[in-house]
Amino acid sequence: MPITFTRRRLLKAFSAAGAVVCTTGAPPVLAAAGGLETTTVRLPNDHSICIAPEYAAEELLRAEGFTDIRYVEAPGPQQLDALLQGDLDFYNSSPGGRSMLLIDAGAPIVVLAGIHIGCFEFFAREDIRHIAELKDKTIGLRAAPIGLLRLMAAEVGLDPDKDIRWVTGADSGTDPLEMFAQSKIDAFLGFPPEPQELRACIETPFRSSRRWS
Repeated sequence: MPITFTRRRLLKAFSAAGAVVCTTGAPPVLAAAGGLETTTVRLPNDHSICIAPEYAAEELLRAEGFTDIRYVEAPGPQQLDALLQGDLDFYNSSPGGRSMLLIDAGAPIVVLAGIHIGCFEFFAREDIRHIAELKDKTIGLRAAPIGLLRLMAAEVGLDPDKDIRWVTGADSGTDPLEMFAQSKIDAFLGFPPEPQELRACIETPFRSSRRWS
């Protein structure tokens, strides 16, 4: 008996095999079998680079049967609240872990997938090779959320409040990016375009990693 492949079945097969396929000039995407319960979807728009996948996925959403795709104006800090209030159907970014705290508290939200693949980039002195080696070190941040590194530190047994000294953009008279470039602090967590700026002005050897996102 011939097998009819819908997009969902095809993606499920590739996911089971641990593969992702990207082709050009492929035949039109087939809509999923059966009608959708709703043809409207509301996505956040905060004019950041983080939401680029939303626009890239619009054609795929229409192929699935969504006919009313809305981009709701919502600044980043307000998006999760908008989701909880029913003004959004999806929230696309929670690097600080607030969503996990809300889930633990019983909030009616579900985590579907990861995001920020390669967005955040962590720089450290050449002799620092692991997160655990940040004990008694000084870390700088400007635009990146401090909650992300606090979670990373706690995961390897560090106390973020006692074992790490933090320097943020809010500190008077300091620029964490410049301080790291001048070897005045031990590490820096950057968010675009900060990693690019740092590479342009770096004065001492450094080591960077994209493993954490």
